[in-house]
Amino acid sequence: MRTNLMGKAKMNEKIGQVFSIAEENELIPGCTVSKEVASADGNIVTYFSLAEQTDISAEIYTCYKFLIVVRGTLEVYTGNGQVWRIGKQECLITSPGVPVGMRTKDGAIYTEITIKRADIMNQAIKPGIPFNLAALLPYREGKIINMDVTHNDKMKFVVMSFDAGTGLSEHAAPGEALIFALDGEAIIGYEGKEHTIHAGENFAFAKGGAHWVKAEKRFKMALLLTLE
Repeated sequence: MRTNLMGKAKMNEKIGQVFSIAEENELIPGCTVSKEVASADGNIVTYFSLAEQTDISAEIYTCYKFLIVVRGTLEVYTGNGQVWRIGKQECLITSPGVPVGMRTKDGAIYTEITIKRADIMNQAIKPGIPFNLAALLPYREGKIINMDVTHNDKMKFVVMSFDAGTGLSEHAAPGEALIFALDGEAIIGYEGKEHTIHAGENFAFAKGGAHWVKAEKRFKMALLLTLE
């Protein structure tokens, strides 16, 4: 079952504290569970929890589906028998117009982001080819590297790598943001408080929330920015 609250613009997530998508969206035996956390102009962000041996049947969509696994292994399959298996921190972007379903043998928790046909996607990312978010970028001594994976006027998804000792000075985002910590650890300053975040954890900012990032060790993260 898929929820669809198209009018929502605010991110339905904890703000200003470290949390875990995997731990906050536990598996329920025999069930598939969805939680929509953001929706604006056709850009929808949803968490899915699929218990072992559950299945979301193949359906045809008019948009791309950007799938990010945070726990377990997810099988993505098409109506013609093609199957992709993606595990923790692995991703897949499915193509519009092709019947696509999701299933799991042992249980899986993942984030799904809809991407409209007209959105701009990085040429390094190809639909139908699994990839690892952390592996998209290298580390470079003394540098911060970032890559836009996809973006439009309402949403942006970016991957960043920080060498040890680098960071971002205090600033405020023009919209709400969700961080996926991918590798290493860092300190996030938010509204005057410091939070240590490790790989596998998450953090959300409110629109206009003053924040900064300091990587005392090497650190990689993905950032989903939503705009009203």
